[in-house]
Amino acid sequence: MKFMLIMRATDEAVKAYENTPFEEVIEAMGKYNESMMKAGVLLAGEGLTDASEGFVVDFSAEAPLITDGPYGETKELFNGFWIIEVSSREEAAEWAGRAPLGPGSFLEVRRVTEFDDFSADNEWIQKEEGWREEQAQRAQQ
Repeated sequence: MKFMLIMRATDEAVKAYENTPFEEVIEAMGKYNESMMKAGVLLAGEGLTDASEGFVVDFSAEAPLITDGPYGETKELFNGFWIIEVSSREEAAEWAGRAPLGPGSFLEVRRVTEFDDFSADNEWIQKEEGWREEQAQRAQQ
């Protein structure tokens, strides 16, 4: 089973991060990532730049509206993620609980859908499966 661990933070966590030496943050995250790599559960993970560098595309109107960041409340911001592959929801919760995050930070943990979750006779599901195979082949080259 694949799960995405979505990192979020409150204003309290952002202030704590700003007051923590960058080397400490990188070391803690590096050790966490390394532990997941050694356990064979980490598939992907990335941090994101500040929301001021991003933008939102809002589809509420007829033509999509693009708004530059920063946007939303801090608690709504998505700061980074990990994708892990584990045997159960409980194991995903164990890994999430080990993340080197402090007060005001939290992880939203969501299972990643798989092909078995959808009807195999759907044309677009079949195409998606083919596209993923093509991407995997390209990545090996």
